[in-house]
This record gives sequence, structure tokens and C-alpha cells, in this order.
Amino acid sequence: MLTISQLATHAGVTVRAVRHYHKIGLLPEPGRDHSGYRAYDAGAVVRLIQIHTLAGAGVPLARVQELLDAAPEEFSDGVEKIDKDLRAEIRRLQDTRKRLARLAAGEHLALPASVVDYLDRLRELGMDERYIVLERDAWIMIAAQVPHLVDDVIVQKHQALEHPDTVKLYRLVNETLDAAADDPRIVEMVDLIESMMIAAVQAGAAGSYGLDDDLVRLMDTAMLEAAPEAQRIITLLEQRGWKGWTRIERIPADRL
Repeated sequence: MLTISQLATHAGVTVRAVRHYHKIGLLPEPGRDHSGYRAYDAGAVVRLIQIHTLAGAGVPLARVQELLDAAPEEFSDGVEKIDKDLRAEIRRLQDTRKRLARLAAGEHLALPASVVDYLDRLRELGMDERYIVLERDAWIMIAAQVPHLVDDVIVQKHQALEHPDTVKLYRLVNETLDAAADDPRIVEMVDLIESMMIAAVQAGAAGSYGLDDDLVRLMDTAMLEAAPEAQRIITLLEQRGWKGWTRIERIPADRL
């Protein structure tokens, strides 16, 4: 006959685990010997090893009893059902890990892969992370409101980056993040934006990619709150007959 400590050692578990199995009814409590100690036989060792094996394999303790009492065929079916449940749980946990990874990565949380790739391309151009955050937040709003437009717009943005004027504009934006309002590079940026807008109008490609007025206003407001220096650019553009930020448009001559 074995003491509880000897039983636990033979089965490879702790005494605390044995007591827990007693408490939940998985392992029957034996009677006590003449010294007042519980005495366990070989059957208790086998039962405890079975419990420990099933629990170690991922079988919930609530179902261990069911399997231990099942006939061979029922046992097989029960194990198969538990395996199916475990595989579903593994998939759920894997999905959770992916979502957590996106959360840790910032822009991956709420953006499609095409936008993340575009932001990475801006990083490769050397753009400051502060500007990346501004772009990211704008894309989050676009992706939430008009997800069906995102991939087409990203294609156009990648095409634009093939033009040296676009790359030059991004470089100027990067250089003037902390510039004073009278920095001459601000005027250089406005010159470049106007030149690009004239070319876009002539090519029939001006616009804001089909974004509605409310979303355009929201994005303009968000940009000005995050980058107040953008107001200087807007003011200079207006003096030249252009309006807007997300959607830059020509102001009719009779309104100038």
C-alpha cells in the first residue's frame, strides 16, 4: 500500500494535484490505515496516471471522467471530438496572435496590407516617422469609410512615387516638419504642389479619389490639428487660386 506522497511520485504529479483530483471526484479517496493515513493501491496509481495523461494531452478535467468511464469505442469517439475542439481552439488562438501582432505593429491594426506596404515605401524614402503617423491616420479613416477604394488609390500613389516631383515634394515635407512659417522651402513646396496640380488638371486626373465631402473635411481637420504648419501651405495655395488639402481644387476666377 502507498502513501499519498508515494502515489504522487509513481504517477509523476504533485500531492496537491492528487488532493485536487480527490476534491473534484476524479480520483476516489481510499480509506485510512491503522495509523490514520490514506492507503493507495496499484489501481489508484493506474487511475492517477490515466488522469494525468489525459489532462496533459489537453483534455479538460471536466471531460476526463467521461473518457475514463467510456467503453473503448466511446473513448475513441470522445478523444476525436476533443481533438476537433482543440484544433478549433488552436486556430482561434493563432488568429488572436495575428491580431496582437498587428496591434503591436501599429498601422497593421486597421489597415490593409497594400497601405502598410505603401507606408513602408515612404519609410524607405527616409520619411520621418511623425509624417508616417499622419499618413497612417488618414489611411485608417479612408479604409474605414471607403474600403473598396483603397487598393486602387494605393496603385495611383505608387505610380506617383515614380515621378521625381513627387519624391521631391516628400523630401521637402520631411525637411520642413519643424520649419518656421517663413521658411523659403514652404514656398518651394507650394510651387511644386501647384505645378503638379496644373499637370493633373490638364491630364484630367485631379480630385480626391472619390472621397465624399464629409470625409474630406474630416481628413483636412485631422491634418491641420496634427500639423498646424500645413495652414501656411493652404493659405499660399489659396492666394494662387487653389483651395483644400485632401482635395485641392481650382477656385473659379469669379471667386478670387
